[in-house]
Amino acid sequence: MIEIDGSCYAGSGTIVRQAVAFAALTGQPLHIINARVRRPNPGLRPQHIGVVEAIRDVVNGTAEGLSPGSQELWFRPGHPRAERRYVWEIGTAGSTTMLGLALLPVLAFAPVPVSVELRGGLFQDFAPSVFHLQYVIVPLLKRMGLCVDVRMERPGYVPKGKGILRLTVTPLRRPLQSVTLEQAGAVRRIWGIALASHLCERRVSQRMAAAAKQVIERAGYEAEIEERDETSSLQPGAALALFADLEGGIRLGSDQAGALRRTAESIGQHVATQLLEDLKTGATLDRFAVDQVMPFAALAKGESRFLAPAVTEHLTTGAWLVEQCLGAKVKIDGRLVCVAGIGFRGFASITDTEEPNTA
Repeated sequence: MIEIDGSCYAGSGTIVRQAVAFAALTGQPLHIINARVRRPNPGLRPQHIGVVEAIRDVVNGTAEGLSPGSQELWFRPGHPRAERRYVWEIGTAGSTTMLGLALLPVLAFAPVPVSVELRGGLFQDFAPSVFHLQYVIVPLLKRMGLCVDVRMERPGYVPKGKGILRLTVTPLRRPLQSVTLEQAGAVRRIWGIALASHLCERRVSQRMAAAAKQVIERAGYEAEIEERDETSSLQPGAALALFADLEGGIRLGSDQAGALRRTAESIGQHVATQLLEDLKTGATLDRFAVDQVMPFAALAKGESRFLAPAVTEHLTTGAWLVEQCLGAKVKIDGRLVCVAGIGFRGFASITDTEEPNTA
């Protein structure tokens, strides 16, 4: 049984999500202590419990310690199921994209193609937006050999959630391939999506787009931003995402969701400024993608290399975790991140039938 101290490095819920996914793939029983112990609301929250339950379902596993506030859990994987469709509802505005990112490494090696419907939040702070998942992470994964489609069927915002995200995954029949992104080329295009639900009269999508364009134009670029006004969401909400396409097939992204007393103009300015900051560093992955691609690079065959905008605690947490759980090797030299993947081929067989020690 592998032991993981959830208070290490960033001490975030990502440690729980990714460690359970790695355990499911390798067939290694997992014991986590001090889960999110340093957070304002320590221990597991509903969205973390939802991730563990979903992965448990996919691999016929067992789990203990899954209660709100729990700082200790045990997870024991089983054999992957041959189910073709799953539906999971977080029950809050918790992030469906974080759930999807935790599930993707597991579904990538499932025995059959899988369609997954996730219900909850699609846009909120401290989690990747569905737009970033669609337009930055999915193209990277396709470049690495994974066939995956992401669709937003209904937006979901804080505090109600109730959004619908659909993932369709065709399993790999060979290891993921490493990716080399060592040089950022010239900017070819800056574009984005300004989404507003039930806010047409206040012209929120137009105001977000206009504020972002002003910042981008002052930096010497032009931006094409699609303004979307929609009414399928169960509550008002907004989000803005911007992307920079660079020569060499590199795409950087930046986004922010609406929030109480957060103006449309401040959202536009923040998202544009954040994107420009990453561009100025010469990064080949944006500050969010660096963290999200780490598990897939660790599972891939060969060495992946990319330039981060900065070395953050989230990045070092991800490096530590893939080394602990998978045996991958990560080297960070300045802003250059090198991940020697393990060439993972498929689920490990489960031969140990002993129950986890929960004493």
